[in-house]
This record gives sequence, C-alpha cells and structure tokens, in this order.
Amino acid sequence: MYKKQKLVVLTGAGVSAESGLDTFRDSGGLWGKYDPQVVASIDGWRADKGLLINFYNDLRVGLKDKQPNKAHLLIASLEEKYNVTVITQNVDNLHERAGSTRIIHLHGELTKVRPELGEYDRTYSEKEVIDIGYGTIALGEKAPNGQQLRPHIVWFGEAVPKIEKAIEEVESADILLIVGTSLQVYPAAGLYRYADPHIPIYIIDPKDVSIHDGRIVHIKAVATSGMEEFVQKLEKN
Repeated sequence: MYKKQKLVVLTGAGVSAESGLDTFRDSGGLWGKYDPQVVASIDGWRADKGLLINFYNDLRVGLKDKQPNKAHLLIASLEEKYNVTVITQNVDNLHERAGSTRIIHLHGELTKVRPELGEYDRTYSEKEVIDIGYGTIALGEKAPNGQQLRPHIVWFGEAVPKIEKAIEEVESADILLIVGTSLQVYPAAGLYRYADPHIPIYIIDPKDVSIHDGRIVHIKAVATSGMEEFVQKLEKN
C-alpha cells in the first residue's frame, strides 16, 4: 500500500494577514497599536483582567466575519496527497474552516476559554476548556469550577504546553513548510532545527530570511501566491 509522505506545515500570522487579520510585528501590526506586555502577557492579565477580557472579546467577535484565504485552502488541499500536520502560532480558526483536519495550536485558540485556575494549570488537560465560538465573556463570569473565565491563549510568561508534540511532528516530517512566520517568537521559531537533516525545508516569506541552512528553499512571496508556487514545486518532484 502506498504510504503518504508526512508534510508538516508551520504557520504564523502572515497566513491570515490576507484574510484581513492583523499581524503582530509588521508595520501597523497589533504590537504597534498595543503593548504586548499589557495585552499578551500573564502579568498583563494579573494587572487588569477586564482589559484583557475586552481585548480578546473584540478579537473573537471580529474573527466571525473573516474568511480563510487561498493559502489556508491550499494547505488543506495538501491532505489529498500527503499526511499533513499544521502547527500554527495563530489563535484564529481559519485553518479549521479551510478544511485542515490535524492542527496543533501552539499559542491557544481565540474561540475558546478556560478557568483562570484549574486542571489545565496542573496537567495541561483541556477537559475544562470551553468552546464559545464568537461569543464574549465578562469580568466576574465564572467557569463551572468557580474560577474566573479567561481566554484560552498562551501569553508571554506562560509555558507552551504543545511544543513537545510539535517537536515530535517536525522530527518525523518528510517535508517541512514554513509559511507566514518571521521565526522570531520562541520556542516556535526553533522548531525547524528538529527536522531531519536530509529533508527539504521550504519557507514562504516576502522578506529576506534571516536563518541560514542549506536545506532551505526560500519562496519570496506572500502566503497565497507562495503557496501556489509551493504546490507547483511539489507536483514537479
């Protein structure tokens, strides 16, 4: 029986930018408008929970009208010929809505909330995580365990519980694709180093790539057109 090659796709904010979602570090991005230490850190949460609840409520509500773009759809279509795992730094659900079926969200999921303190904090179990879709939560709104609800987001200053699973996926990849990420946020930025030294690594980025590795094929384009070129390269191989 033919065994599909394993294709691991690491995605970042650039994949969703063409769907109208703000990136973080680019000119005009979220971190140019908001201090990440205020709205994206555990210290920020402790300092002003109401501010962060409202900030993520707004992001969640705004996500409802965004649609997957061609990059999301092309990534999902790769499942026809490959065993695909998407490892994403994004907290949106556009990969899911595009049809990808195996997704690891390193930094959490915007459409979900969880107790401020609970099972997750001890074992990273997601059994207390609640999918609220595009709804909102309020300061004082409690989870079933009596704790304040908080966004199911991995903030600066918190562990990235799914990084070990992501490493395992990269280690067993036959092909690694990196698209829409500047490779500046650790530990995700170091994931490519776990790839087998003999596999190809493709990076789709309109800017120059700062990492130097002989395995890397740089497709200098935005996510949508870059994915079209990537698919064409796969078909030729």
